[in-house]
Amino acid sequence: MKKRREDRIKEQMERELERQREQRQADEIYMKEAIKQAKKAYAIQEVPIGCVIVHEGKIIARGYNRRTTDKNPLAHAEISAIRKASKKLEDWRLEECTLYVTLEPCQMCAGAIVQARISRVVVGCMNPKAGCAGSVFNLLQVPAFNHQAELVTGVRGEECSQMMKQFFKELRQRKNRDR
Repeated sequence: MKKRREDRIKEQMERELERQREQRQADEIYMKEAIKQAKKAYAIQEVPIGCVIVHEGKIIARGYNRRTTDKNPLAHAEISAIRKASKKLEDWRLEECTLYVTLEPCQMCAGAIVQARISRVVVGCMNPKAGCAGSVFNLLQVPAFNHQAELVTGVRGEECSQMMKQFFKELRQRKNRDR
């Protein structure tokens, strides 16, 4: 009797470890897609932030930073992707979706994520100066709000961080040349 119980517990633990391994693999794949979006922003000299939203194992929306291009402070990668995902699902509630973003969301985007009821957020690199998923604040998990999102950080973090560093290095060089 005790042996069977121990075997069941061991099997449950093995299944959970396998589920976690599969989730990590999926997170890597989808973050790679968000990085592709960030590279689109980079190519038009925008801060390289990219985002994808996944529902039932499929990417349903993509977005990348276009603030300077569109001359619009709302043209963040997350806002663009949330808008597209809502249109695709024909609902403002994105409760069964995961949002992948290369840089920790700002306060506006974190608020939009909570308002859209996105259940899970996966972040590439953190933003210690303006991040609102744990760096400056964590708006995604405020207990007083009617919704909190599960948060995973650091997925392909070094790659995301290096892209940001390279972008700002090149931006400083361009500004110095133009002086």
